[in-house]
Amino acid sequence: MPASPLRRFARREWGGLAARVRGALVTRRWRAIPLTLAAVALCATFQAVQNQSWGYQFVQDIGSVRSGDPLLLSLVRTPLSLFVPALDLPVWGALAQILLVFGIAEICLGRWKTLFLAYVATLSGTMYARLGVALGPGSPIGLPEADKHVMDTGPSAAVVGLALYVCRRVGAYWTGGAVVVAMVVEVIVKTNLAGKEHIAALLGVAVLMLIEAAVRRRRKHRGQPRDRGEGAAHDGRAEGAPPHDRAEGAAPHDRGEGAPPIQS
Repeated sequence: MPASPLRRFARREWGGLAARVRGALVTRRWRAIPLTLAAVALCATFQAVQNQSWGYQFVQDIGSVRSGDPLLLSLVRTPLSLFVPALDLPVWGALAQILLVFGIAEICLGRWKTLFLAYVATLSGTMYARLGVALGPGSPIGLPEADKHVMDTGPSAAVVGLALYVCRRVGAYWTGGAVVVAMVVEVIVKTNLAGKEHIAALLGVAVLMLIEAAVRRRRKHRGQPRDRGEGAAHDGRAEGAPPHDRAEGAAPHDRGEGAPPIQS
């Protein structure tokens, strides 16, 4: 029985990703996502501590970011602010986001790149908030003065940035487009600081992807000779000169004739 169009779409969009994630979890189990599990544990710990009378101020001092804070203080607190759940949202939502999106990203990208991208996305949102408040409500991308006192914590900016990057990496373009559309709809419906920071996180990650693509194209261009003369010079002999590094009478397959060139 032929597969339905929906099943074919799902296989094309998520089949490779699902196979990779399933394979990693089956073979390595929890060792496949140590960063993700540590992030979930850290987020749960911060949630428990900040709901205690003695712990709220401690969490604020090490992980709370507001656009009205001094820049250096915000930069120092931003890495931990990613794992401090927002007080006005259910913590299970933050934990589920980290477990799902961070876990997939860690398997597909590696733990250090996942952490780096999460920080880039979070920092993009944080820096936009400072810029928006400085521009003021009169600017199309400005923010009201009251937003400088809004606490800017939680993993949501990192989650949307990672989701976009992973979708681009695995070729799930429809899913990546759906993430972007969902964030735009959020800004239109809610018009709050969090929604605008999510857009800034997407833009920050998108800029990073464009830089990576430009670097890859430049490396590829440098690795390919522009003409035959350049390729021959690279081989260390003039064009048409007889090869001197093969034994006389060697068989064609020993000489590597017909073998494709090795590309870096």
